[in-house]
Amino acid sequence: MARHLYMILLALLASFSQPLMASEEKAELNVSKIIFDHLGDAYEWHIAGHVAIPLPCILIGDGGVDVFMSDKLEHGAEYRGYHIDAASGKIVNKAGVRPFDISITKNVLELLIVCLILCSVVLGLAAWYRRNGYKKAPGGFVGMMEAVINFIDKDVSKANIGHGYERFTPYLATVFLFILTCNLLGLIPVWPGGANLTGNIAVTMTLAIASWIAINFFAPKAYFKSIFWPDVPTFLKAPLPIMPTIEFIGVFTKPFSLTIRLFANIFAGHTIILSLTCIIFVTWQTSAMVGAPMTVVSVLFSIFMNCLELLVAFVQAYVFTLLTASFIGLAHNE
Repeated sequence: MARHLYMILLALLASFSQPLMASEEKAELNVSKIIFDHLGDAYEWHIAGHVAIPLPCILIGDGGVDVFMSDKLEHGAEYRGYHIDAASGKIVNKAGVRPFDISITKNVLELLIVCLILCSVVLGLAAWYRRNGYKKAPGGFVGMMEAVINFIDKDVSKANIGHGYERFTPYLATVFLFILTCNLLGLIPVWPGGANLTGNIAVTMTLAIASWIAINFFAPKAYFKSIFWPDVPTFLKAPLPIMPTIEFIGVFTKPFSLTIRLFANIFAGHTIILSLTCIIFVTWQTSAMVGAPMTVVSVLFSIFMNCLELLVAFVQAYVFTLLTASFIGLAHNE
């Protein structure tokens, strides 16, 4: 039985792959371009084949504000003096200068979808508690979300910050749920998933800057004294400010580490999954004898990597939240 299923799988894969190979047998497969096109941002959301959702381009240039759909710029076309630069993938004018670009790109649309999901979840939970109060124990999705929020409140916020942790819990819960939702949507291969939001360093840097503000702008005076005049022997502070310099650099290495850790882990995971998928097409270009068994290997490894990335999605959301809480706690350590 297993052998018959295996043969059927190979036959199906061969039947789908042969037309693709026949139409592109002379074309060289650019694996790196395929991978980075999927990982990068875009002015349209690719669905499948030649099907894509055009997105609004909003540009502010010398001639004022221009708003049009991205399908006007397909295949190197020029519209209203703008075109997409082949090297950077960004919209430029005839002189090659980028206008002020506030377009709704794929990542921006994914960001709006994530915000809509989170707002719907929070408002739904609030409505349930308004109806039931504490008369009824929550179950199902509401019970799961209560357990998650309690975990962030007690085991992350309170355990790492201590006194006064209550005012930071809403931010930490928001960061955790936002990163987790972005990570999970990024693993879904069909719309509205598939965007590499937390694998974009601009997004992770923005999250890290928000954490940096929470760490430094709400810290007590003793925190700043520990930076510029730490409790160490005087010769380490004057005449050469050795320790103050190290402490001051540490203020900025914290958000840098948050940025790189989240970005690198998510970006690397997506890259590995896409690379494993491309093995199918690379090996089929060699021969069917090589392509058929490697297709099975690629599918199995891709399934394994997707399961691993599902774990990473939770772990990275937890690690970012935990480190932010730890840094806030260190700033408030009396």
